[in-house]
Amino acid sequence: MDKKVVYSGIQPSGLLTIGNYIGALSNFTELQEEYNCLYCIVDMHAITVPQEAKDLRKNTLDILSLYLAAGIDPEKSIIYIQSHVPEHVELAWLLNSITSVGQLQRMTQYKDKSQKSKEVLSGLLNYPVLMAADILLYQSSFVPVGEDQRQHIELTRDIAQKFNSRYSETFVVPEIMVPKVGAKIMSLQNPEFKMSKSDPDKNSYILILDSEDDTRKKIKRAVTDSLGEMNYSNEQLGLKNLIDIHSAFSGKTPDEIVNYYRDLGYGAFKEDLGEVVVGGLRPIRQRFEEIRSDKSALEKVYKEGAEKASYLANKTLRKVYKKMGFIAK
Repeated sequence: MDKKVVYSGIQPSGLLTIGNYIGALSNFTELQEEYNCLYCIVDMHAITVPQEAKDLRKNTLDILSLYLAAGIDPEKSIIYIQSHVPEHVELAWLLNSITSVGQLQRMTQYKDKSQKSKEVLSGLLNYPVLMAADILLYQSSFVPVGEDQRQHIELTRDIAQKFNSRYSETFVVPEIMVPKVGAKIMSLQNPEFKMSKSDPDKNSYILILDSEDDTRKKIKRAVTDSLGEMNYSNEQLGLKNLIDIHSAFSGKTPDEIVNYYRDLGYGAFKEDLGEVVVGGLRPIRQRFEEIRSDKSALEKVYKEGAEKASYLANKTLRKVYKKMGFIAK
């Protein structure tokens, strides 16, 4: 572990959107060249909301296949399933002993989700501590997350500093790795909100594994505005979002895109954007089908990944147990 560690996890609670691809997966291949990267499918986080067992199993292997299809190399990065490394849960329990209920109740996501639920389950309250354990187990220096997760990373930092202060230096205090400009992709129907696979309006998001026809249709239905002018501006959020998507897939700057379509209009822009996105996703969609059909190869990846992750996790966990006063096995 001569390089600094980057840790990232994605929940298998459904298929991923192009927002996940642009903001996360497309950057992961670059990160693995510069850092020691751990890419986890955080299935234990997924059960903080009800899951059908068969769907959880399918989604877990789908996410694993998408990791590989996006170019993450199991020879360069550690790819594993969270529930296969029980050290995550062990450390989460230990970290709960230094985390106050008040801290957890102040988490914005907890407050939002608990208000929408008739019965608030303890997993929803405690999952930020499990997230902290995920990160701290591997002495992670950086965590690539969006603004919606900043509060959880701040809690992770607080827990690490509190443990280090009480028991001596043990954990690396992680930092947020800010995504690239344009990484935050918004809803196609309500561009004031982030694109989300949980949105009830299926036209608001494009899944990485949508059909090519569905992709084109969703882009054509995407909201723009009544101005009819090509501008990259916060006054035209719908259009700005579509330009960001074009930029992410084409590599062109927003200014280049605006200048090219200034006299062509929204219709031509959307038509071309559909082809840009379809063309950009076609290789990963084709590669996914090949990878997903080879179950023995997938099993090899996640078993070897879990072995590597467990080795690193145990190094940290042994130190934690010793410093807290537990008798060694």
